[in-house]
Amino acid sequence: MTTVAIIGAGPLGRWLALSAARAGFRVLLEDVMPTNLHHAREALRAELGAEALPNVTFVSTIEDAVREADLAIDCVPDELESKLEIFCLLDRMAPPRTVLATPTMRLSIADLAACTYRADKCIAIAAEASSLAGNPGAEILLRTTSRTAPETVTVVEDFWRRLGYSPSFEADAAEAVADSAA
Repeated sequence: MTTVAIIGAGPLGRWLALSAARAGFRVLLEDVMPTNLHHAREALRAELGAEALPNVTFVSTIEDAVREADLAIDCVPDELESKLEIFCLLDRMAPPRTVLATPTMRLSIADLAACTYRADKCIAIAAEASSLAGNPGAEILLRTTSRTAPETVTVVEDFWRRLGYSPSFEADAAEAVADSAA
């Protein structure tokens, strides 16, 4: 069973945790705010029922969330400082095999990946948080870099397919602009 760490138990994190648990993934949902975890636990219990909650573990530290993760998805605000901070933490605390994925419409995955020791394991989910929930069957656009490993693409593609989405891929536009300027 693939283990997915979801960082942030706000609306997007809760939806991802719910969808991933329903798809058969083992989910570790993290949030630094105890109230967010409490609300997430109650929401998931209402949706999944108590019998499905063993697939979801609620944790209060990033380290506990990513210790066994195959895929880590951050659900922090789409701001450069927040994303850089979380990518650095995930890179430091997750096992080397862990793929790092981030929803972002504005930021370059190449720039975020450059602050890690695993640029080949970084990928962006190019979607607004509000457009993800409740759209199974829809296309989901994933942005890669020239360094993204085929195994990374496979892990993330499998995740979204199991959630009922149709993944498609494009190269990071900021990386392409930088390459053409060089």
